[in-house]
Amino acid sequence: MNKSKTTAPALWIPSVYFAMGLPFALVSMASVLMYEDLGISDARITFWTALITLPWTFKPIWSPLLEMFKTKKHFVLITQWITGVSLMFVAFSLHLPSFFQYSIAFFAILAFSGATHDIATDGVYINALSSEDQARFIGWQGAAYNIAKFISMSGFAYLAGTLSKTMGPATAWMWAMAACGALMIILGFYHLKVLPSGGSSTHQVSSLKEGFRALLEVIRLFFQKKFIIWHIIFIVLYRFAEGLALKIVPLFLKAPLADGGLGFDTSKVASVYGAGSISFVAGSLLGGYFISKHGLKRSLMYLAFAFNIPFVCYFLLSLFRPENISWVYASVLTEWFGYGFGFVGLILFMMQQIAPGKYKMAHYAFASGIMNLGIIPSGMFSGWMSDWLGYKVFFIWVLIATIPSLLAARFVPFVHSENETN
Repeated sequence: MNKSKTTAPALWIPSVYFAMGLPFALVSMASVLMYEDLGISDARITFWTALITLPWTFKPIWSPLLEMFKTKKHFVLITQWITGVSLMFVAFSLHLPSFFQYSIAFFAILAFSGATHDIATDGVYINALSSEDQARFIGWQGAAYNIAKFISMSGFAYLAGTLSKTMGPATAWMWAMAACGALMIILGFYHLKVLPSGGSSTHQVSSLKEGFRALLEVIRLFFQKKFIIWHIIFIVLYRFAEGLALKIVPLFLKAPLADGGLGFDTSKVASVYGAGSISFVAGSLLGGYFISKHGLKRSLMYLAFAFNIPFVCYFLLSLFRPENISWVYASVLTEWFGYGFGFVGLILFMMQQIAPGKYKMAHYAFASGIMNLGIIPSGMFSGWMSDWLGYKVFFIWVLIATIPSLLAARFVPFVHSENETN
């Protein structure tokens, strides 16, 4: 394992995971506001901005290729610069007659680059840090990633909204996207100096046939890992209840009082979620330090409880529907703190129990892709269930759905010692 001896992790972990979170936030969140300001219909916005996020789901498909060439650092730098240049092209395309087609195309390039950046960044983290340091800094990466989402919405989107009052939305968003692109390019040059290599390629290939053979080997070794089926079940079930609640909570906050909601307007919901983001960062940092002190195996049940039990706050809100917004802030802050505190346990489990072996980076990408797919089925049916059951009964069902997660955390087998450096 290639440990970083010259660069302190604190100098590169926050910045590189901020660079990981920013492209996803821009594609999935900020672009929606941008296109709405530019007069694109809701149907086109939702369809295309959802479609171009698919690379983050399907990144395991090409993750083995990154194990075969160069170093992990090489791919981090290249993708940060590609992302920066793509954002510049998005910015400059906004004044063209067919700006929507061009900008979506550049966003698609950015999405593929951003997903590849995710794979390589996690590869550096896994290979450059000992198991002890992985646990110590796991909260840092989650916090930095979430700060990127907060900055994209409360920073760059706010900048565009302010500038549009004097220079029009197209020019305002041009400057906002150009600023994001410049930031990504600057981060690339910064990481050129401070980022550890993360190890060189694990499989040298000289032909397409050898590359395909190596790809099959990566997939075969993943599914031959000890307890891999139980581990897949665990990472899917861990977020099952979250998948149900994720899309319904903001709808519940906005729904009229007559429909069982709290009747908030969009600005209030945004304010509450902004406070929740800060709470998430605090939970992530404390969760990482909690694991580093007690070890993942001893901590996992506490983390699972922290991740799942705060969903009771939304049931209580649906039951009492308080008029004082302070209760809503307290509930969201509690749930997001528990979300951050418990989520780092899942990330570290995938790093230390699933990723170890010859192809750490690719196998972690496989696990994270499965994790993301795990919340899709429950999320797909959550709207239908809430319409059928009503918010109060729906949140009771969310609490029932936490039981499989807690059972999975209780009985999931550990393969590797937390002191291993494999």
